[in-house]
Amino acid sequence: MSAMTSTATSGTTSPEPRGPRSPGRPRSERAEKAIIEATLELLGEHGYAALAIEAIAAKAGVGKTTIYRRWPNKEELVLDALAATSVPLGELPGTSLRDDLIACVEYVRRSRGSRSTRLFPLMMLEGLNNPRLRERYETVVLEPRREVLRGVLRRGIEAGELPPDFDVDLGVALIVGPILYLTKVWNVPDDQLPDDVAARIVDSVLDGIRARR
Repeated sequence: MSAMTSTATSGTTSPEPRGPRSPGRPRSERAEKAIIEATLELLGEHGYAALAIEAIAAKAGVGKTTIYRRWPNKEELVLDALAATSVPLGELPGTSLRDDLIACVEYVRRSRGSRSTRLFPLMMLEGLNNPRLRERYETVVLEPRREVLRGVLRRGIEAGELPPDFDVDLGVALIVGPILYLTKVWNVPDDQLPDDVAARIVDSVLDGIRARR
């Protein structure tokens, strides 16, 4: 998913920022915000390979040592910045599989304008020449969001709303694939998407599953 964080639990599945960071000196919130902002701005302008801690420090108005007290290297800083700027999912309805899936698709649609989502294509491109970066990006930024949707689908299996042998990972692709295609490949403006596009996507998938049973 491009843009859903934290392990899903019934009723509350809000994505949270990454877990405890490595110890370091207490930092001011203002300095950290400036570093995150500078990192994302320069990442968007120059790409990951050309991104330098020196440039980030200069743009943020801090010393390099301030950054290194908090982040051990550029990779950790970039991943932390991307994870920190993800749009929160919020609480899922918890009323039915359909309602929760619609909320997840709406989340993907809502987050399309976030900086983290806009930088997704760049990170995928960088990952072609940097397999470790791509693996870490998927693990830290993307995988927690996928796990939220997996949790919804697993609860659907447990409730008997999905077949016991339902392929959860394929289900994730079926649910988020259409909205990503519309917003990322076709780049359809949000105001040109049907208001009920999320419901249409979910209903099409669920109808197809029911037809197999």
